[in-house]
Amino acid sequence: MRRPMVAGNWKMHGTRASVAELIKGLSDQALPSGVDVAVFPPSLFITQVIEGLEGKSIATGAQNSAVEPQQGALTGEVAPSQLVDAGCELVLIGHSERRQILGEQDSTLILKFAAAQACGLKPVFCVGETLEEREAGKTLEVVGRQLDSIIGQLGIKAFADAIIAYEPVWAIGTGLTATPQQAQDVHKAIREQLAAQDAEVAQNTRLLYGGSVKAANAAELFGMPDIDGGLIGGASLNADEFGAICRAAGN
Repeated sequence: MRRPMVAGNWKMHGTRASVAELIKGLSDQALPSGVDVAVFPPSLFITQVIEGLEGKSIATGAQNSAVEPQQGALTGEVAPSQLVDAGCELVLIGHSERRQILGEQDSTLILKFAAAQACGLKPVFCVGETLEEREAGKTLEVVGRQLDSIIGQLGIKAFADAIIAYEPVWAIGTGLTATPQQAQDVHKAIREQLAAQDAEVAQNTRLLYGGSVKAANAAELFGMPDIDGGLIGGASLNADEFGAICRAAGN
C-alpha cells in the first residue's frame, strides 16, 4: 500500500521573518498520521526550517542540487552531500521552472538524479507538458520521454527510491488545474510505463500531482486511484491551507 504524501514547494519565496511565521503555523497544524509531509524551502532557509520543525513529522527537502555528489569547485551550487549534512531527505529534480526558464536538459537532470541518490537523497522527479504540447495531443509522449531519460540511463530500479511528480506546465501558478480525470489518465500512463519494465517498482512508486492544488480541489484529485498525493506550490505558503490539503490526503 502506497503511503500518501503532500510536499510543499516554497519556490523563491521567504525571508527569515516570514519563514519563522510559516514554521510556527505548520507546527500548529493537526497533520494526519498516515500522510508523509515535506516542505522544500529556498536553500538559504533549509537550516532554519529543519531546526524550527525539530520534533515535528515534517521532512525537509531542497529545490535543487548539483550534478556532482560531493563538494568541490562548482561555484554557486550546493552538493547533495551538503544537503544531507544539513538534514535534507529529499530534492526536487526537473521542476518545469528549471526546465523551461533555466534551460535544464535531460542530460543534466540525469546527473542530478544520480548524484542525489548516491548521497542518500530521495529525488522527486518532476515531469509535465506545456499547453501547446497538450493541445497537440502529445502529453503522454512528452511525459514518457522525460521518464525514459532516467530509465534509459539509470535503469528502472532508480525509481525504486524516488518519487514522481506530474505537473502540467500550463497548470503551475496559473489557477488552472487538470481535472481529476485528466490527472488520473497521465498518472495511470506513468504507472503503466514503469510496470512495462518492473511491476513491483510501478506498484510501489508514489506519483504526486502538482498544478494549482488547493484545499477545495485536493480531496477529489487525491481520490483518484493512481494519485498518491500532491506537490503543492502557492498554497503551501499558507499553513492553514497546506494543513487542509494534508488532511485531504489523509482521508
